[in-house]
Amino acid sequence: MSKPKAVWEDGDTRNPKKKTVQDVMDKFSYDDDVMAIGDVFYAKVEHEWVMQPGGPIAHQCKTLIEPNRLILLTAQRFIQTFLGRNFIALHFRRHGFLKFCNAKKPSCFFPIPQAADCILRVIERADAPIIYLSTDAAESETGLLQSLIVLNGKSVPLVIRPARNSAEKWDALLYRHHIEGDSQVEAMLDKTICAMSSVFIGAPGSTFTEDILRLRKDWGSASLCDEYLCHGEEPNIVAENE
Repeated sequence: MSKPKAVWEDGDTRNPKKKTVQDVMDKFSYDDDVMAIGDVFYAKVEHEWVMQPGGPIAHQCKTLIEPNRLILLTAQRFIQTFLGRNFIALHFRRHGFLKFCNAKKPSCFFPIPQAADCILRVIERADAPIIYLSTDAAESETGLLQSLIVLNGKSVPLVIRPARNSAEKWDALLYRHHIEGDSQVEAMLDKTICAMSSVFIGAPGSTFTEDILRLRKDWGSASLCDEYLCHGEEPNIVAENE
């Protein structure tokens, strides 16, 4: 695609018009082999249709649409280098999520000490020694989170993908093919690593998390310990709206 394209130009995002199934079919029906659709935000579509098992989009795909093989191999190499077979993946969405989550009832934005407690409970159940952290959080937040992830007196490492380093070879396939540093490649690499984890903790309300859960389901890598961060809890404090 040359650039992102809005589907409904006349929509008011604060007061979306109700869309019918036919409205969606008219806009999203294509004969192309591969189609990319971004977030269908602000589309108030017939509820029963959207919530049906398998989702609202009918297709005849014969195989799962998977990450590019270069990304898949790079994810495997990263896991072999830094994580090993048994690891937890945590999608810790923070940037822009404070306002987004606080508009919901209940909010899905948790104070870091509360989030740490929730993560520790998953670590105990999963019995995994290390966590892969996929996040857009500032270092001030990830540093505090790391200091609180302590189980039985031992710190559980939070591993974030490091910046490009020529001494490290796990990402050689990406820079050899000149696709390193591309934001979409980086995002797909994060999703792939998370999808390969023993246990996954996702961010409620995040489409990034939902993509990972879909991959885990279709790859058969989903775990009974998979959950959204602090599932079933509410934040112990919520700021007022502006």
